[in-house]
Amino acid sequence: MSATAAAGLAQLKQGMKAMWMAGDFGQIAKHSEKGADELVSRLNIQPGNKVLDVACGTGNLAIPAARRGAKVTGIDIASNLLAQARQRAAAEGLDVKFEEGDAEQLAAGAGEFDVVMSMFGAMFAPQPEKVAAELIRVCRPGGTIAMANWTREGLVGESFAIGARFVAPPEGIPSPLLWGDESVVKQRLGSGTSELQTAKRELVLDYPFHPKEVVQFFRDYFGPTQMTFSRLDINGQLEYAAAMEKMWNEHNESPGGGTRVRAEYLEVIAKRA
Repeated sequence: MSATAAAGLAQLKQGMKAMWMAGDFGQIAKHSEKGADELVSRLNIQPGNKVLDVACGTGNLAIPAARRGAKVTGIDIASNLLAQARQRAAAEGLDVKFEEGDAEQLAAGAGEFDVVMSMFGAMFAPQPEKVAAELIRVCRPGGTIAMANWTREGLVGESFAIGARFVAPPEGIPSPLLWGDESVVKQRLGSGTSELQTAKRELVLDYPFHPKEVVQFFRDYFGPTQMTFSRLDINGQLEYAAAMEKMWNEHNESPGGGTRVRAEYLEVIAKRA
């Protein structure tokens, strides 16, 4: 990589770190805790297993894994999310190690972990081939590699597409949603894994307020949404908010005054070869 390209990548990663540290992602993450616990339950994690949660956020996977007696480490680029994760673990008396780290360059030895997992996290790193190589490298032979990745066809993929109409994504960076494509995942992880299985699943997101307020909720707390709004003039902000409200309304299944939607993701569970 040239010096110019390296500098550009470093700048991109700093921007991504700032984006994920904006707002309060912990408020967003609360709505996916149940789905995260369900994913962990499908991994058959045993007491004493060494587990790594990559791009762990506020600990949605790491904490239920620790409840099962595993020795868990969580890494993320956002220090404020790690602080929330530590608080959550401490409140339950769980001994979890949370450290700042990069999914593309994990500070762990080869084959160090029995289970390596990531839910809606590692998929956002800008160099997916490096992420795949690292997930494989730090997992022991016969261990489990698991991911949950948003799909292009689901609600989150639709929201990304709406955002891209208003603010173009970075050039030269593969879409994170490619991690939600079964054929792409098999290409990226296939050479280092066996028994790679995928399944389309849905995460139910339930908010006790109307779609218009859901848009404001994400604007207040979700860094990527904040970033998109910040790059638009007042007319663009109104148009973006209207487009997002329309999307939430179209998917809303709540019979009352709330917002209840189903967000599709691809579950990936593989054995390290």
